[in-house]
Amino acid sequence: MKTYSTREAAKKLGITGVALGRYINLGKVMPPQQTISVGNKQIHAWTDEEIERVRKLLPKIANGRKTRYQKQKNKPQATKPVPRKKKN
Repeated sequence: MKTYSTREAAKKLGITGVALGRYINLGKVMPPQQTISVGNKQIHAWTDEEIERVRKLLPKIANGRKTRYQKQKNKPQATKPVPRKKKN
């Protein structure tokens, strides 16, 4: 069974390794069970099944930040027009 590093798994998912690491740290994505120790560091070993599990979660968590235009679209619109001053 082939395993991938977090950076390789992120590349297969179409996101950056930093983004995948952030999702793991925030608890939005569970890291794989298997880890490999390299010196002082722990590297997660991702399998194809775990990558597919994360791929199904991505649409739910990928765009957690709202842009200005999304906020404006979600605001309720005023029902009455604003009265204007008449020119003399």
